[in-house]
Amino acid sequence: MTALRKRDTYRGEGSLEAWVWRIVMTTAASAERKRERQREGPDPLPDEGSPNGRPDLERLAAEAPLRALVARLPLRQRQALFLHYYADLDYASVAETLAVAPGTVAASLNAARATLRSLLEVSDERV
Repeated sequence: MTALRKRDTYRGEGSLEAWVWRIVMTTAASAERKRERQREGPDPLPDEGSPNGRPDLERLAAEAPLRALVARLPLRQRQALFLHYYADLDYASVAETLAVAPGTVAASLNAARATLRSLLEVSDERV
């Protein structure tokens, strides 16, 4: 794990949690750039909740449209959404992790929600 290999670089200037999440975000962004160079579009996420380790194709199909919409957001907005809603970090922790001001986190989340709301409304009108 990268955090263990790089533990010497932790200077203690911020929280350990933010430092680890920053490594997660950097690693994920790097993997995304690599995938984009290799081909178009993100990979579907693995289904960790299925008992046999196989993807729940029905659930993945239902989530695919939302994942595609989230994938269209700018990187900072996607990262803020992930850290706040998936990692369950408060605004201050998200701000520390992304090395931005808490107001920037609030603005990023607000913009992401507004964009997703409008994209969902447009996709509902097409159905």
